[in-house]
Amino acid sequence: MREALFIKKNKKRWDDISQSPSTDTDEMASEFTQLVDDLGYAKTFYPHSNVTRFLNAEASKRYLNIYKNKKEERNKLVLFFKYDVPLTVAKHHVVVGICFAIFVLFFFVGFFSSMKDEHFVREIMGDQYVNMTEKNIADGNPFGVYQSGNSFLMFTGIMINNISVSFLYFIEGLAFFYFLAKDLIETGIMVGVFDYMFYAKGYGGSFFLVVMIHGTLELSAITIAAAAGVILGKSWIFPGTITRLAAFKQGAKDGIKIIVALVPVFVMAAFFEGYVTRHANMPLWMSLSILIVSLTFVIGYFGVYPIVLKRKVKRGEFIF
Repeated sequence: MREALFIKKNKKRWDDISQSPSTDTDEMASEFTQLVDDLGYAKTFYPHSNVTRFLNAEASKRYLNIYKNKKEERNKLVLFFKYDVPLTVAKHHVVVGICFAIFVLFFFVGFFSSMKDEHFVREIMGDQYVNMTEKNIADGNPFGVYQSGNSFLMFTGIMINNISVSFLYFIEGLAFFYFLAKDLIETGIMVGVFDYMFYAKGYGGSFFLVVMIHGTLELSAITIAAAAGVILGKSWIFPGTITRLAAFKQGAKDGIKIIVALVPVFVMAAFFEGYVTRHANMPLWMSLSILIVSLTFVIGYFGVYPIVLKRKVKRGEFIF
């Protein structure tokens, strides 16, 4: 059978399975069996075709769903973070990458704008905050802002605030990206200005060793939350070849998965800010260790691991 005829003969069934997967275990098993049969045929006659890769990915998804339904409730959480989230991130890696690029770009905009115009710092951070920071620097305690208040109250307050912000970013994706883009740009500029405040006083290196102890996880998670909002908005603005409603449902599902996966990241970032960052004079090796572990986690879990997992799915390693 020619490939075009093979696709034409089965396309409607594949689309139904892809867009409206069954939640019933027996029906999932039936869909999986049909997809594996089609995959076997495609691998035999069209081994390097796009349809073979498509069927391989769809069969793998069915396999994962069946496997999940056989697990105990406690293992669903493991599967969620081990497979669901990374595969979802891999699906939208371009969006995540664009959001990181926007944040980094406007970080430098904020930093160099402050360098060119010293009044820009006060416009962004406010006179009260700048005066407080300058006083702390003059007193020899540049990061004193992190040492005030109760650690637990700081931890819970920051955690709740950041999680709330991530959900807000997600919802803002519905508004044609305007508010989402505005917030992400403002965050990038503000962090750039904040960095310059210390850099201008000779504390540029200390800024990264102290502030980025919590900032690595916090800022990465906020940027990825913005990507989840873009995924939601993009789904109904640009539905592609499927219906707008089906695209919206899929975009909402993917975005929520990412937002939920970010909750423990925000919790850990808040813990660092409330309990660890306040110790600005900790040994260099300790600061570097936390930074390296945090950065390795972000790059590994949201960058490298999704790509590796996606390639395994394409090769069918989750099927056999």
